[in-house]
Amino acid sequence: MDMPFDDMPAFEPGWVWLVGAGPGDPGLLTLLGLHALRSADVVVYDALVNPRILDMAASGAVTEYAGKRGGKPSPVQRDISLRLVDLAREGKRVLRLKGGDPFVFGRGGEEALTLVENEIPFRIVPGISAGIGGLAYAGIPVTHREINHCVTFLTGHDSSGLVPDTIDWPAIARGSPVIVMYMAQKHIGAISARLVAAGRRADEPVAVVSNASLPDQMVVESTLGEVEADIGRHDIKPPTMFVIGEVVRLRRALDWLGALSGRELVREPLDPRGRRDAV
Repeated sequence: MDMPFDDMPAFEPGWVWLVGAGPGDPGLLTLLGLHALRSADVVVYDALVNPRILDMAASGAVTEYAGKRGGKPSPVQRDISLRLVDLAREGKRVLRLKGGDPFVFGRGGEEALTLVENEIPFRIVPGISAGIGGLAYAGIPVTHREINHCVTFLTGHDSSGLVPDTIDWPAIARGSPVIVMYMAQKHIGAISARLVAAGRRADEPVAVVSNASLPDQMVVESTLGEVEADIGRHDIKPPTMFVIGEVVRLRRALDWLGALSGRELVREPLDPRGRRDAV
């Protein structure tokens, strides 16, 4: 049973492993991530880590919450980073467990730089990002040969909580047929208006995926012009992912989770005749 773990790298005392836990479903955790959970003395975890994944930690491992949620009191990032340093200096095997991938809008780079600054040895264990894996659970591929040969991933707010003003929105609107947005719900109305003003169609397909890959996952198909209203209509709550572009239409054929519940999949999903669904 443990054969896949025989050749895993040793998790040595005094090391910090930055590990991506994936979008939520425990089955999407990597083998190396599971090995880290089995080996760690301390697990410092984020708000989006599924509690069922924490249950995989070694008996006796200490778990410390260090999550951030918008609009709620949260630990200061610098304090989190320095906590990792302190624990490593105590000789602990420190697992920093982050939702999705630690290097995709997860501030893993900042934490790793603090470890370098303090001469703490570390390992990076990538995870499945919600912007890819979460959308796959919604039946939406981020690329498709008949639709797009590029995709843009962006965050819907900057460090101050505002719409990022460093993003060239007109260039994104013109140049990226598919846009995937993290942490965008608060500002989706303003973002949609900027994209439409830059030339995107108001009736362009948009999908909102809430609690991606979890049992209570909810997907709402909308349009760029109506997505803000549809979020309120369906009472969508974060965490959410947004995808803009014609790939959303493919969900009519690729909603494999919906098919398990009886949804009839269509053979020609790019047929413009379609309807919006909430599943």
